[in-house]
Amino acid sequence: MDLVPDIVDLVLYLLGVLSVLVWSIIIIKSWAWFKSRNETNHFLSEWQQVKTIYELPKIISHSNSSFARLCDAGMRAMNEAMANSVLRRNERQEVILLSLKQQAYLEQKRMDGGVAVLASIGSTAPFIGLFGTVWGIMNALKTITATGSAGLDVVAGPIGEALIATAIGIATAVPAVLAYNYFMRKQKVHRADMEQVASRFQSLLTQSGAEG
Repeated sequence: MDLVPDIVDLVLYLLGVLSVLVWSIIIIKSWAWFKSRNETNHFLSEWQQVKTIYELPKIISHSNSSFARLCDAGMRAMNEAMANSVLRRNERQEVILLSLKQQAYLEQKRMDGGVAVLASIGSTAPFIGLFGTVWGIMNALKTITATGSAGLDVVAGPIGEALIATAIGIATAVPAVLAYNYFMRKQKVHRADMEQVASRFQSLLTQSGAEG
């Protein structure tokens, strides 16, 4: 059994699987960002109306946005810090700030899921396709050597298979790279918004005198 064409077929199957994976991640993350945008817009519209830290539990309770979870973590840290009479004022501030940073990290990590996979596929798929191309050309050259003929009917099949590998590799990489750049831009905006919400939370905390 000739192993060479089987390896080229394996490359094609692998690229097919990677292509399906890329589009699955794109669809899933696009839906996740769509839901997140709606939840975020609703929360931020109410967030802008908040005057004191004690109004937050009301809007947090009926929101599932990442910003609501950030504020909820801050509120829980504030309540725990206030209940601890041993902590001084600056120590309470540090505890609350640390809680906000930890929650912001978790929320960012939640939105980061799958992006690294897109980056990996986008950078490796063309080379996987190129590997299939090189292997297919090697197979064509071996066929020419074995038959002593360089006719089109002899080399068309292996070379055609090799070119398909290159095409599929590029077709897999392009959407992966474009999606990666798109989601990274969205994550950058999301991270900036998260920092603004955390900053305003601390400002409300100070204005309300809730940190003791």
